[in-house]
Amino acid sequence: MENLLNEVKFDDKGLVVAVAQDYITNEVLMVAYMNKEALEITLNEKRACYYSRSRQSLWRKGETSGHWQNLKGLYYDCDADAILMKVEQIGNACHTGAYSCFFNKVYEDNVTDQAILNRLYNQIIDRRNNPKEGSYTNYLFDKGLDKILKKVGEETSEVIIGAKNKSKDELVYEMCDLIYHSMVLMVSEGVTMDDLKVELTKRHK
Repeated sequence: MENLLNEVKFDDKGLVVAVAQDYITNEVLMVAYMNKEALEITLNEKRACYYSRSRQSLWRKGETSGHWQNLKGLYYDCDADAILMKVEQIGNACHTGAYSCFFNKVYEDNVTDQAILNRLYNQIIDRRNNPKEGSYTNYLFDKGLDKILKKVGEETSEVIIGAKNKSKDELVYEMCDLIYHSMVLMVSEGVTMDDLKVELTKRHK
């Protein structure tokens, strides 16, 4: 760690730019600053810690919101004046409630959102932690496990019907409903996306 701290070029205020990136999708989540202490804490605790220029103090991401960033990798660039962190984003990265701070679209080609499953999972976590009036997700959490399981069962039946009808559009629609309700079940029971990936990786091997 000492070598890293000696290599990184902090500016005249003792800060360095830090970019947080989703370690699975590579989506850029946010840009902030670190001082030497924040960088040390990040490496020691394996959770992102920044330096708030407005508050002039250390800022552990998720300390108040619960939207932690678990460190999966940390790099510095060729000029050693910027940090890149690969993180597991728990909840949303942006204080507005968006998954990424970069939601103001100027141009985008017609491409599929590769991070949509992560976005959906994180939005469900956010609804559980920050209930919103009229939210269907909150309705399911309020009704409890039996209601969630009933919906998973109903959507499973709808998937079967869609497949039997030989309708791709119907099948895709119903599978999306099943995925959503399954994710609500996952959040309810503390199952993470990583838990699924670990199990699928074992099976693939």
